[in-house]
Amino acid sequence: MKKITACIALALISFTSIGCDRFLDIQPEGKVIPVTVEDYRKVLTSAYAKYPTHKSLTALRTDETYLDETLNEFNVYREIAMWKDTNNDAATMEFPWVKFYSVVFYLNQIINEGSKTMMDSPEKQQILAEAYALRAYTYFDMVNLYGKPYNSATASTDKGVPLSLEIDLEAVLKPSTVQEVYNQVHADIKKAEDLMVAEKQPLDISYRFSKISLNALQARIALYQGDWNKALQYSDQALAMKGSLTDLNTTNTLPNHYASAEAIMALDAVFDDAARNLSYASPELISKFNTAADKRFGMYFEKKNNKYKIIKKGTADFKVSFRTSELYFIKSEALLKLNRLDEAKQTLLKVAKNRYTPDGYTSVQNTVALMNVAELMNFILDERFREFTAEGHRWFDLRRANQKEIKHIVNGKEYILQQNDPRYTIEYPMSAKKNNPNL
Repeated sequence: MKKITACIALALISFTSIGCDRFLDIQPEGKVIPVTVEDYRKVLTSAYAKYPTHKSLTALRTDETYLDETLNEFNVYREIAMWKDTNNDAATMEFPWVKFYSVVFYLNQIINEGSKTMMDSPEKQQILAEAYALRAYTYFDMVNLYGKPYNSATASTDKGVPLSLEIDLEAVLKPSTVQEVYNQVHADIKKAEDLMVAEKQPLDISYRFSKISLNALQARIALYQGDWNKALQYSDQALAMKGSLTDLNTTNTLPNHYASAEAIMALDAVFDDAARNLSYASPELISKFNTAADKRFGMYFEKKNNKYKIIKKGTADFKVSFRTSELYFIKSEALLKLNRLDEAKQTLLKVAKNRYTPDGYTSVQNTVALMNVAELMNFILDERFREFTAEGHRWFDLRRANQKEIKHIVNGKEYILQQNDPRYTIEYPMSAKKNNPNL
């Protein structure tokens, strides 16, 4: 096994230094060298635990929120809401970069070294499957932060993110193309599919990947790539394993709770306390709700002095990566794109029935029945806007759908993200570019 440390490897990758955990401080003496499945499960648990909370930051760039300028933390986040990614104020929070590659380092260690040292067993297969799946998820998230939205005509030349797959001190990392990153994501998913043992994960470890969450990830990837047949295929496969929805007419459990009827995987802290405390729901978001008929409204928002706080929590109980309602939305959109309009409507209405009062649902049902293709597509996007409030979907939906114009008022000044603005692709953080001239 190579006598290197996580700190050294990451430093030579030229991102920046981070603290090292004892299991990846791989020294010949005085340290624990992971060998067994028990050792590598601990390494993998560390990788899960370090997964970045970047989706909280994307919410501040969308039309979902605006900032509370009275709080001390305002200066830390204000330039995110201004879409200012260059020449930032020193106080500005950066989108994660090192944290992503820290997770990747752990996963590379499992894939490259653990595959050799762990004894063959179903648990070894499961650990390796999860490592491949989490690496695919990591690069998928990164390329959708720092790369252009997937476009089959330009993906082979659009800049993506560097791919680090080996523990190689001599490697000189340069950005791969968007297509190359997606190719690697699909390759890792194929490895994960071949190895995955667990169909579902128990509630107390639902942050881990399984067969159903791997299908959910593939459905989302296909959605972002506009591969409608695969989006339909993988959403159907996941829904066959779990298709339940939370009925907001009969329960007060939020659908994004890790123990809700529709929970699949609970890894991402999608709207952490900092983002929640610092922001209000935008008037545009509030205007999208039928406040009397939509059961989500009272569960998602709380009115305070003519403003609305988003009260979908950011605590550990509300970590969410995949849930069944997303699969219904993906399936509906895929059916629509495949010219199966009536099926698309019926799929979407399965979610609506669980979100609106009975009278409200009847009204929605009657409205949807009269919609043409373009109208239903707009309705799907509006329903996603409502359904996934502050769950980290909106920024990516805007990127792949219409890249609309957004206006934010910060310190009394209007800032505009123009339609199709290049800033819909977030720039590499300044700290990363300073430490690696190849970026």
